[in-house]
Amino acid sequence: MYVPFDTLPEESRIWIYQSNRKFSDEEIAEIESALKHFLENWEAHGAGLEASYQIKYNRFIIIAVNQDTQAATGCSIDASVQFIQSIEQKYGVDLLDKMNVTFKNGEHIAYKPLIDFKKMAKEKSVSANTIVFNNLVNTVGEWEEYWEVPAGESWHSRFF
Repeated sequence: MYVPFDTLPEESRIWIYQSNRKFSDEEIAEIESALKHFLENWEAHGAGLEASYQIKYNRFIIIAVNQDTQAATGCSIDASVQFIQSIEQKYGVDLLDKMNVTFKNGEHIAYKPLIDFKKMAKEKSVSANTIVFNNLVNTVGEWEEYWEVPAGESWHSRFF
């Protein structure tokens, strides 16, 4: 069952998928419609999941589920991954590769393979103060507090 994102408790589990490119506004409208439809029908063992989504910077898809009402299970998580894979295929994007880094370069959102980000850190093109997106956060509360952080305060700190 789809619910507004801001009604989910802080402990709600999240999954963050970052695109290797920015989606157009038209694509975002289509993806939002598909997401809402998917979440309306998303279930675990026959019980509807209280879930929502956010799309940030036309690049990140965040799916959240309130595990207090009904926990996501292996099968329901598999269904969400299949849904994300269908978006990848339809729009020719990569949403599941975790070996990439997305960060702010001024007002611009940059996306680089991890090896290139390491090189940039070594060359001082990015610093511990560069704002990165920490897609390893697990809950809505963590997402609100620790998703957009200076690289020195996330797992990226090992490169500085």
